[in-house]
Amino acid sequence: MSTSPTIFWFRRDLRLADNPALVEAAICGDAVVAPAFIVDPRFAAPAGPTRAAYLRATLEALDATLEGNLIVRNGDPSTELLALATEVGATCVLATRDHAPAGRRRDERVARALAHEGIEVRFVDSNYVVPPGAITTKSGSPCRVYGAYRRGWELVVPPTPLAVPNGIVWRGARSVGLDALTEIAGSVRPAYFGELPDDASGEQWSAGEVAAHERLELFATNASTYHAHRDSPGEDATSRLSPFLRFGALHPRQVMAALSNTPGRDRSFETELCWRDFYADVLFHYPESISSVLQPSMSSLRVDRDAAAVDRFQTWARGETGYPLVDAGMRQLLSEGWMHNRVRMVAASFLVKHLHLDWRWGAKWFMWRLIDGDIASNQHGWQWTAGTGTDAAPFHRIFNPSLQAQRFDPDGVYVRRHVPELASLSAPQCLMPGGGDGLFAHESYPAPMVDLNRERLEALSRFKEARSG
Repeated sequence: MSTSPTIFWFRRDLRLADNPALVEAAICGDAVVAPAFIVDPRFAAPAGPTRAAYLRATLEALDATLEGNLIVRNGDPSTELLALATEVGATCVLATRDHAPAGRRRDERVARALAHEGIEVRFVDSNYVVPPGAITTKSGSPCRVYGAYRRGWELVVPPTPLAVPNGIVWRGARSVGLDALTEIAGSVRPAYFGELPDDASGEQWSAGEVAAHERLELFATNASTYHAHRDSPGEDATSRLSPFLRFGALHPRQVMAALSNTPGRDRSFETELCWRDFYADVLFHYPESISSVLQPSMSSLRVDRDAAAVDRFQTWARGETGYPLVDAGMRQLLSEGWMHNRVRMVAASFLVKHLHLDWRWGAKWFMWRLIDGDIASNQHGWQWTAGTGTDAAPFHRIFNPSLQAQRFDPDGVYVRRHVPELASLSAPQCLMPGGGDGLFAHESYPAPMVDLNRERLEALSRFKEARSG
């Protein structure tokens, strides 16, 4: 057994409890662990400022639990980890396995480079209940539909969450701090964003492992009502655990364990965790699905890309479409760095099927603004809405934002909260296009930017065109 410290490379597992890779690091290094986080420009530059700011807050919370010993370095992980290993005398690096395409390529490069210098790199566990690639069909092929995947997923019994390893001695070293993370983030920005705001939002969100468990405890006490109220954006009925899961301040195993003993157990939220695993599995098997459609028949779907299309995109992103539920969601995204899941689907459908724009544009904007932006869930959620992915909703299923508002926000609580021009109006007027019966609810609230019926017919025409080859 080695007496030299082991480097633990934090990535998307920013917690101490239920962290199998950290447990192994403690064993490997005789309980002496050098905790490190590498700011890799290749990952930080395309990330929006909002998510980078939330990541920074999560790392600061982690550093506090490590008594200020988190070692932060900037640059290529191969170079920085090798330099750190030389400084502290480490011969082994442990990390949680990354199953996303870019992460896998990075980890292969790091393992090769450090092995060349005699340093072992080991990847343990995953960020999911079931690791991507573990569930297949009876023939051994990847599951292309959610139903088949879930049948296999439900047979897996996740292990009991692990406690924080006892007796770890944190080995500090030179650290450059986290300023570079927020400085680099957002430096790679799509041109079609134009003058859309980049300012970081989401300050009201708590971050870190302690906050994650506080939120989990609160959700567990109300989990029995989740199914009945989760589609109502005006209520605080969802878990709001996604930012913690995104950066690993909480592992989904811990969520399942906490919910397993709740009175009147409702397994609806476990379904959401299964969807999260499924989308990660799809990306693992089909890495091209980050930007390529999964339904071949939809590869030729015609979308608009001219200057007018860019203007429509930016109007949508600012929350100025004239459709209150869509605008409420897009403004919540701007102000909070988060959006209710039902509204995400409505806003995405509006962009793809009423504005006839590329789903990839919308997916990029969501990833730019969301603090919980996860590449697998985001891209495949957008493909589901666009009718181009696995378990694709039929393209002719087009959400009407006004009817969705009447159904899921009937009292206008959500709309009036996020669209101040409509705050003084009662429902159903505040839910109507333009704020009611063809009249402006307020001179500053926009008229509807498109006619829903006309654009619905145009979307169906394009769908028929694509399907005909």
